[in-house]
Amino acid sequence: MARMIFVNLPVSDLTQSIAFYEAIGAVKDARFSDNTAACMTISESIHVMLLTHPKFRQFTPKAIADARANSEVLLALSAESREAVDGMVEQATGAGGKADPGPRQEHGFMYGRSFEDPDGHIWEVMWMDLAAFEAATAAAGR
Repeated sequence: MARMIFVNLPVSDLTQSIAFYEAIGAVKDARFSDNTAACMTISESIHVMLLTHPKFRQFTPKAIADARANSEVLLALSAESREAVDGMVEQATGAGGKADPGPRQEHGFMYGRSFEDPDGHIWEVMWMDLAAFEAATAAAGR
């Protein structure tokens, strides 16, 4: 069985957050969702657990960071192409997210952009041409 990751995010408005993540292609898994949490499946191995603040507090004694004001984590997803990177950022923006809170990454063999969800969590979307990266690395003697 492949290892999976479950990213747990505190959200201020569960309904709004579900709609946002559905708009960028995640699918709600009703088996692991209720009025305090929603499991959003991004891929077979990547799941985002959207947790209301009271639910999130059940798992940690630490204060919940305001992701709009403080960096807490940067989450990154791969994309199949440069166009898919742009498409996901456009979907996020159309669903109420903020496009490009950080600079775009343009390295020839790699292209990336980012977006913020409604609670300020930053997601990076990256595309890489691994063959071009390996050729550039070999040419540089690394």
